[in-house]
Amino acid sequence: MRTRHSKYLVRALCVAAAAALVVAPATVANAAAPTGIHAADSSAPPSGKSDAKTLRVATSGFVDSFNPFTSIYLLPTNTLRYTYEFLVQNSQEDGSPTKGLADKWDVTDGGKVWTFTLQDGLKWSDGEPITSADVAYTYQSMIDDPALGVANGGLLANLDSIETPDDKTVVLNMKDPQAPNPGVEIPIVPKHVWEKIDNPAEYANDKDVVGSGPFLLESYKANQSIVLKANKEFWRGAPKIDKIQYIYYTNSDAQVQALRSGDVDMVTGLTATQFEALEGVEGITTHSGQGRRYSAIGINSGAKTQDGTPYGNGNPALQEEAVRQAIRLGTDTKTLLDKVLGGYGVEATSFIPASYPKWTLPADDEVIMEFDPEAAKQKLDEAGWVAGADGIRVKDGKKLELRLYVDSSSTTDQASAEFFVPWMKEIGISIKVESTDTDTISAETTKGNYDMYFTGWSQGADPDYQLGINTCSGLATATDGTGGTSQDGWCDPEFDKLYEEQHTELDESKREAIVREMLQMNYTATPQIAIWYANGLEAYRSDRFQDFSLMPKKDGIIANQSGYWGYLTVAPVGDEAAAADGGPNVGLIVTGVVIAVLVVGGIIFFVMRRRNSADVE
Repeated sequence: MRTRHSKYLVRALCVAAAAALVVAPATVANAAAPTGIHAADSSAPPSGKSDAKTLRVATSGFVDSFNPFTSIYLLPTNTLRYTYEFLVQNSQEDGSPTKGLADKWDVTDGGKVWTFTLQDGLKWSDGEPITSADVAYTYQSMIDDPALGVANGGLLANLDSIETPDDKTVVLNMKDPQAPNPGVEIPIVPKHVWEKIDNPAEYANDKDVVGSGPFLLESYKANQSIVLKANKEFWRGAPKIDKIQYIYYTNSDAQVQALRSGDVDMVTGLTATQFEALEGVEGITTHSGQGRRYSAIGINSGAKTQDGTPYGNGNPALQEEAVRQAIRLGTDTKTLLDKVLGGYGVEATSFIPASYPKWTLPADDEVIMEFDPEAAKQKLDEAGWVAGADGIRVKDGKKLELRLYVDSSSTTDQASAEFFVPWMKEIGISIKVESTDTDTISAETTKGNYDMYFTGWSQGADPDYQLGINTCSGLATATDGTGGTSQDGWCDPEFDKLYEEQHTELDESKREAIVREMLQMNYTATPQIAIWYANGLEAYRSDRFQDFSLMPKKDGIIANQSGYWGYLTVAPVGDEAAAADGGPNVGLIVTGVVIAVLVVGGIIFFVMRRRNSADVE
């Protein structure tokens, strides 16, 4: 499953008067990057009354649909993680494969045959038994109908056939040996429900949902709220809360104010300034955890379809690798991390975050280009771009002038641009900042009508998917940019060959070496400039809820996990029965009183940019 784009930053307006403005380079805080939990006094009275077992989460996330076959944005795919169990789940400890619907699995014939044995007594939320037929229906549907493979079809590209010798056994016969477990990241749907749907690829799946996960979608009001209810049939046991309600707000300033006033119980994706402003607030606990997301400057290196037809209005200068590399050399990512993100994160190297040390490109890798404006100038000189009288470079009579899309509601984007523009001017590139709303950015970047923009994706524990969407098969199929899953609109046949190699390499150390070579290739080509791997900055009403679970279990995050652990164990403060019931308690406990739900009326229009659904539930 794409874990988005994600693809994936909160549109931040700061909470205090000093933080209410877009911060210029000279004044952005250069804070250290503390980790762990900051618990505040829990005596603050909440602002209203509501159901004590409904956890209200602020959001601004875009919903394309809740269809597990086609949804690609972060908010709905996170919801689907709670709604449908996978055949194999990502473990809370480190994301490695663990028990899901399948109790165990065996790999034979050198990695070509994967046999899964389902647990006993599994049931759908409507009481119907979960059997191998449900798994076979889900997988076969994705193979037979490309429209049902939009979200996760790439994970089954190597699947040859499916066998179900009995109700508990699923045999996946692969075309070639396969390293990634084919049971992960694919939501299994109930055959008895979906086989009755006339056009499953267009099914919204936003009501009367039958699922197998800890929560079920109960209701959805576009740009207003999403309500999930606890699934009493969940095989790990029913959640300790009754509902999760996602409530929409126009910007993150409104979200933070709602947390302060007690109108919501949790806010994710905080900026450093917001996070620090909430530390010590009565009744609120802040948490900084290692995230699974990277953020980058996306570069239009030449948008084209799978058959090579160009589209969009990207500046042709960006099709030159030397120009893209010069931009990289002229971008000080360390300063961006320190000054814009407040140090809450790690400087990035590639599109695989440092939270996955086995797969990420090491910071000391031989291909890494350190910030070096003089080297950037030399590279442009060698490429024939000559500085004009005004310092802006010219080639074949055309100035090196580029557009940068900036989300008008994101202080993070705005502050980053404040640094980026003068850096580019120093090396001879003129940047025109186009500040606009996220739906415009989404639409225009999809069409290829851009030069650069701020983007990012969230990652799963295995790199196969993210590598796969950088292959040529991920490019768009139409000249309006639709029909593709490409991360940056870049592809290289040599990269594709390496992708196939790592996909079938069963020796983990050899596979790691292939993945590293792929990341080196992408880094050198520079279709994007990875900036940072941000910590997940979260805050919640600890006077109302306790016992959230982290993923990874050590130093991880609560929301936006690659599993369903975050809200699985959460309980209202003072719920002694829930506390006695056990569960993976990570110590996020502060005593106090409990309040609950404020329903927000009025439609708030807020759409996320293409390939950049923020880590905001």
